[in-house]
Amino acid sequence: MKMNRTSIKINVFFILLFSIICQFSQAQLITYKEPKGSVVNNDFTVRVRQKKDGWQPVFSYLAHVSNMVGAKSVAENTSFSYFDFSGQVDISITYNKGAINDVRIRPLSIGIKPKISGNTITFSLHNPQNLSIEVNGDIFHNLQLFANPLETYKISPKDTNVIYYGPGIHQVGTLNVTSNKTIYIAGGAIVQGQLLVNKVENVRVLGHGILSQEGVQVITPDALVSSSPDKGRQQRGEELNINFSKNVEVNGIIVIPHKYSVFIGQSKGVKVSEVKSISSEGNADGLDVFCSTDVVIDKLFMRNSDDCIAIYGHRRNFYGNTKNITVSNSTLWADQAHPILIGTHGDPPHPDTLGNMKFNNIDILDQYENQIDYQGCIALNAGDANLINNINFENIRIEDIRKGQLFNFRVMFNHKYNTAAGRGVENIYFKNISYTGTHAIMSIIAGYDDTRSVRNITFENFTINGKLISDTMPDKPSWYKIGDMSNIFIGEHVDGLRFIETKK
Repeated sequence: MKMNRTSIKINVFFILLFSIICQFSQAQLITYKEPKGSVVNNDFTVRVRQKKDGWQPVFSYLAHVSNMVGAKSVAENTSFSYFDFSGQVDISITYNKGAINDVRIRPLSIGIKPKISGNTITFSLHNPQNLSIEVNGDIFHNLQLFANPLETYKISPKDTNVIYYGPGIHQVGTLNVTSNKTIYIAGGAIVQGQLLVNKVENVRVLGHGILSQEGVQVITPDALVSSSPDKGRQQRGEELNINFSKNVEVNGIIVIPHKYSVFIGQSKGVKVSEVKSISSEGNADGLDVFCSTDVVIDKLFMRNSDDCIAIYGHRRNFYGNTKNITVSNSTLWADQAHPILIGTHGDPPHPDTLGNMKFNNIDILDQYENQIDYQGCIALNAGDANLINNINFENIRIEDIRKGQLFNFRVMFNHKYNTAAGRGVENIYFKNISYTGTHAIMSIIAGYDDTRSVRNITFENFTINGKLISDTMPDKPSWYKIGDMSNIFIGEHVDGLRFIETKK
């Protein structure tokens, strides 16, 4: 059957019309009223709108981040706001502290170029993003903007297997979560307390609300009975503990922690996605994994005053190898310590292996660390008889960090944390890693001795300020090491280190 040109044009028109109708019917914007008693930061006034609808206000919460002044950590006031949307959204941010000379929206890889009119910034988004809006170069009193996707799960407060926290402030102390439970923290809710997921299975922690460490009472999920504020609390007070458990999902929440934001110890089948964390205290890591397997980490925003993502072997009462870990589509910002750390802790009498991991599509916004032993935007530090092996890093973009190393790959014996040297670092592949900046100091790659070495490390298409670093780069003198061209100290006991170029 042949169709004439008029019929074809009509069909194309209706297909396009149907696509446009579907797009607009699916477009949605959800903002949340702040809970009564929330602490506002008035540095920014945030508004959003969709299509040509009226502007809706978005509350700007107060949080704190760590600024290193010399060797001392100083807490600075920062802001964060959040909303949910699909389709396209327009964003208006008014800076209330004075004139705007320049604005930077990060990660830079997204390529947002805002319009500035007076002291107001405007731009549009077509996809969910976690952003840092920085006015006049100020990275501490900035706005963290979490433009979330719409929730896809349907949660009923009447479900007996759901502990439902609707809009408002809820003081829960330490909540001991039992198996087959869902904890739901709705947008517009603040849950003040600690969640303990211990020796259970099939647990979900969902929602777009805020989890913050400020326990007042202990509430059990079945009886909801108040008791002592310290009963059941772990000594350090990690915000969300997942210990000796399996099949656990954490999705969407914002964490303002006392210590670690998310702690995973000797667990299996854990998925953490779309979680945001901002911290300012010492030892306030983002997400830490100990002796666990089959962990999926995706779409995080971690701005932390210690390690953003740390993956370890044995410590405390956790034992066993750590393997099958994936980290993807995330933004990491270490105001101190490491954006990514693997190794350090282990069990010399029963040596751990940390391996079979993949890291992909990650933006590293910063590192500032005075202590040379704890530098490295990507640190592979084998200690305590650890063996670190079989790890792939791909599409990692490192922006202009303030102080630290790009890489620190060492077999080491750190007497502060180790009782033995590590066993080795081997079979590590880096592809499409880029650094844009000038502040990174010399990186380090070094083994420990002839039997505890760093071996078989490959960099494919590694660039510094757009310049490709390879063993065959044309401007490298034949008597130079490749480390001389990339500001990397290549120490003893390093074998099979390659820098190669391939077509992207």
